[in-house]
Amino acid sequence: MFDQIAAVTLINLRSIPQRALLSGATVFSIALVVMVLLGFLAMSNGFKQTLQGTGATDVAVMLRTGSQTELNSGLSMDQVRLIEEAPGIARDAAGTPIVSGELYVIVDGLKRASQTEANLPLRGVGPEAQSLRQGFSIVEGRTYEPGTNELIVGEGIIREFSGFDVGQTVRLGSNEWVVVGVFSTGGSVFDSEIWTDLTVIQNLYQRGTSVQSIRARLTSPEAIEELTAYAENEPRLNLDIQNEVDYFAGQAGGTSNLIMYLGWPLAIAMAIGALAGAWNTMYSSVDTRMREIATLRAIGFSGFAAAIGTMVESLILAALGGLIGAVAVYLMFNGVSASTLGSGFTQVVFSFAVTSGSIITGIVLALIVGFLGGLIPAIRAATVPLLAVHRS
Repeated sequence: MFDQIAAVTLINLRSIPQRALLSGATVFSIALVVMVLLGFLAMSNGFKQTLQGTGATDVAVMLRTGSQTELNSGLSMDQVRLIEEAPGIARDAAGTPIVSGELYVIVDGLKRASQTEANLPLRGVGPEAQSLRQGFSIVEGRTYEPGTNELIVGEGIIREFSGFDVGQTVRLGSNEWVVVGVFSTGGSVFDSEIWTDLTVIQNLYQRGTSVQSIRARLTSPEAIEELTAYAENEPRLNLDIQNEVDYFAGQAGGTSNLIMYLGWPLAIAMAIGALAGAWNTMYSSVDTRMREIATLRAIGFSGFAAAIGTMVESLILAALGGLIGAVAVYLMFNGVSASTLGSGFTQVVFSFAVTSGSIITGIVLALIVGFLGGLIPAIRAATVPLLAVHRS
């Protein structure tokens, strides 16, 4: 039986050049399906990795109770001071609590590639903000002077948006700012932000003494339980408290899922078209070899061997299309920088990530298309009548 299957499969593969146009169209259509799917998966994976790779378990993020994002939150400086005295809060060498009250406003930036405007976060931060971000460093220029209209921008902003080079004056809203430095946090979501002094943002945007979030370094990851218990027993605090890793993991879910919801239906719709192409190709394969199949049947080959040979041909074409699509997406998109709207209605800069898991998913989809496309032609090959040997 195995010898029969191998012989029929070899005959099928040798006849592919006779159907080069149809076979090539099938491979190309399946490659396109895989490219579309992997493109969306790479975008989703890259966005998710950027957010989930942000933060630390010993940094607490505090928002007003019921707020899902900073944009919806509102807190007072009195609450910041209460947190500074809370148990579980780490202090620096001078005994100062490592706590930062922060707020941000949405400003317009111009994308380098498309020259279209997009929302960017202009974040006002306290003096402890830099020490609360893992891997923070000034990579060009210097940090801002407190009380001045000076900005530092993340590397992601420099990469994706124009007008923010060090030394440039940029108008954001009705105010002019001077970019004095570029900072990096190792590719985290903070690299998509613009920073300045908290009090300047409060004054220019008439926010009084309010903030939207409080970040605090904890003495240990477990200290968040002490902090949470303190907040629950303090009537002047009305806070939702999470460690930074959990907070950003939650923020990643919505946009990542939206990308997936767009990508899968489009890929499936295209897969249906590729399925029709594969079906047509395999029917043509069976038709052009009708006499060969009947002859093999007449000399003792089984219908099962003919069916498996046809199915193997279909799966090989599908696998070839899947591999071509996967390699093309990896070469074109892996590591490419992009930006998309995050949960705070501002742009998040990230890099496309083509993972081994997504490549496997693409190849599996290609093989499913090949299997379904070859199924009916394989049944037809198995049932070719012996009289077809006399077909002219």
